[in-house]
Amino acid sequence: MTEKRKKYDCIFKIDAVKLSFERSSLKEFADELGISPCLLTSWRKTYQRFGAGSFLGSGYARVHPEDIFTYGLEKKAKESALRYEILKNASPHLCSGKLALYQFIKSNEKKYPIAKMCKVLNVCNGTYITWKYKGIPKKQQQIALLKENIAAIFLHYKKYYGRAKIIKELSAQGYTISPRMVNTYMKQLGLRKIAKRKFKVTTDSKHTHYISPNVLNRAFTVNSPSKIWVSDITYIQTKKGFLYLTIIMDLYDRKIIGWSLGTRLSTLRTTLAAWEMAIVNRTVSKGLIFHSDRGVQYANKAFTSKLNSYQCIRSMSRKGNSIDNAVCESFFNSLKRELIYRKSELINQKLMRGEIFEFIENWYNKNRMHSALNYKTIEQFNTNRDMKSPW
Repeated sequence: MTEKRKKYDCIFKIDAVKLSFERSSLKEFADELGISPCLLTSWRKTYQRFGAGSFLGSGYARVHPEDIFTYGLEKKAKESALRYEILKNASPHLCSGKLALYQFIKSNEKKYPIAKMCKVLNVCNGTYITWKYKGIPKKQQQIALLKENIAAIFLHYKKYYGRAKIIKELSAQGYTISPRMVNTYMKQLGLRKIAKRKFKVTTDSKHTHYISPNVLNRAFTVNSPSKIWVSDITYIQTKKGFLYLTIIMDLYDRKIIGWSLGTRLSTLRTTLAAWEMAIVNRTVSKGLIFHSDRGVQYANKAFTSKLNSYQCIRSMSRKGNSIDNAVCESFFNSLKRELIYRKSELINQKLMRGEIFEFIENWYNKNRMHSALNYKTIEQFNTNRDMKSPW
């Protein structure tokens, strides 16, 4: 049977080394201590190099006391570099839930220490080990699948959808889930809509034209098309100046039936241009109420004459009361939150025109859910209801 190796503590080693320098014969002194001369020689070399930091024991690095501060900095730098490397490689999985992180740790066990990965990624070491050998519980699998569906809906709709619309999509897939849980999962996944911002006022109501009364009086629900159209103008900043967007919406189905985008606020480029598109897309019924703010583009003689020629009833919001035209304001909120404010930098006017067209014609009018339509798209809403007027 092999003889068990004898161990010596730190104090014994240091004392032996110091006394050995006072003796004339290293071999005789080693025999007195009951150790081999080679071992004592090794201790002496180690002590000459690391001093008091020579024999700190297993798990401790040998560092000379004079170099301990530099060593500490180097150690922290290496740990920071390792942490950064783990986070960088794991970044595609950070918003995908615990299961994705478990799989990342497992596939990188030979590259990084498991404990270090768990600490950096905020994963419980014991939970990971349990998952590794026993698999993930059924309930957690269901939660992971639900999170994947929430993320898929959020990304499919270009990050436009918030909690309410995601719940509607999940309900259509057969899920029953509370708004609170959707909020929780969206926070865990890092899914968040961009906050609303205040808009620049574009209404010039300081004019001498006739101001119509508020005939609409916030009656935003309509039972048939082409009974009430609402309109408004907003600005959009680009790399080179502003673009001004004018819209005309049919309150019946919230569809943008006419719109114009230009660099000037003249009546020809704003309200008249949007009107010409609107009457191509929908027939003007007799007694159509046309509601807007008090801006000069709506109150001037040219646009007033155009409305009169179609026997429209004019309606205007009260002074300084944007809620009287809340539906248009809501559209502009959606446009700027879902498209404009998502950009990290301004783009040129040509690209902006293309993106506005895509947003209105292909997204808002066709694919976007509308809470006012019971979370249906405009096309779904019109398919399910009998149209009472020709388009």
